[in-house]
Amino acid sequence: MVASLGRLNGCKTGSNDDLLGKTSARSMCLLTLLIIILLFLDEKWSQAHILVQGHHGDSLYFSAYAKQKEESPLTMKYKSSIIQSKWKKTQWLLKDSYFLKYVPHTLPFNKKNLSAMLDDYSSVFFKPTNGSGGINIIRIRKTDRGYLSQMNATETSYSTTNQLYNDLNRFAGSRSYLLQKGIHLAKSNGKPFDIRVMVQKTRQGDWVSTALFTKIGSPNKVTTNYTQGGTVRTFSETMNGTDFSPTFIPQLESKLKRLGVAVGNNFDRHHKGFQELGLDVALDQTGKPWILEVNTRPQIYPLKALKNKNLYYKILSYGKHYGRFK
Repeated sequence: MVASLGRLNGCKTGSNDDLLGKTSARSMCLLTLLIIILLFLDEKWSQAHILVQGHHGDSLYFSAYAKQKEESPLTMKYKSSIIQSKWKKTQWLLKDSYFLKYVPHTLPFNKKNLSAMLDDYSSVFFKPTNGSGGINIIRIRKTDRGYLSQMNATETSYSTTNQLYNDLNRFAGSRSYLLQKGIHLAKSNGKPFDIRVMVQKTRQGDWVSTALFTKIGSPNKVTTNYTQGGTVRTFSETMNGTDFSPTFIPQLESKLKRLGVAVGNNFDRHHKGFQELGLDVALDQTGKPWILEVNTRPQIYPLKALKNKNLYYKILSYGKHYGRFK
């Protein structure tokens, strides 16, 4: 598991500086991040490193990360295929007419697609094609004066699409990014949330939706990810805090479980070897589910933070036959 321990936003370098900025600014940023690591690092973590994430507006973005001893999903050796490209997985879904109404409009990042998406939608997300953990995701919103981008708690204003594109393109560098229509999330007790649908194969090779749980967004963040300060809750607890009717909630649960199984069958038609998948599903304010992305190495360690760990152990019980033990 890789967790974001902290992020220093707004290390001002001046508009004429290069990526690393002046020596004094760079030294101050790095010193502050070393302090962050010293403050947060304890016996639960085995490694730490600093990542220069890029330049956005007139700020440098650095992150301090630590690797927990317990779990590292991409290197865990159980038998289940891994596909990292969000674009490839989105294309698989869009080839099946069943999923067209469940997938938000998504396109590769380029200038033409950015202009088109901003013409059509009030909110657009800029996300790495191969990213995970909610890292490096930027939300873009239209305003009366142009556009407002937000990465974590830092906001930057732009008066033109060209200015926005140039900044995003510089931030992306050589990395591939996607643009996705923003979904106005439903709220539970006033906080936005999305839903994780865990699907696993039985020993007989049939897909089963084994767990539903939610991720409650942290204030001033653009994603609900646990590693970005989000909180994990049970599906029923979260839904009981919404304005949806008591009869709607079990109907939604059944729909999400069917959706998970359908995604599993779809993925099997495109690639062999999947044993588990984790759907990230946004629920809009009308109660419609939207598949934001499908994880082929879904992390379950946040479930151990729940008082009742039945979901965690249920997933492990299904995972034993393909070698997942944590």
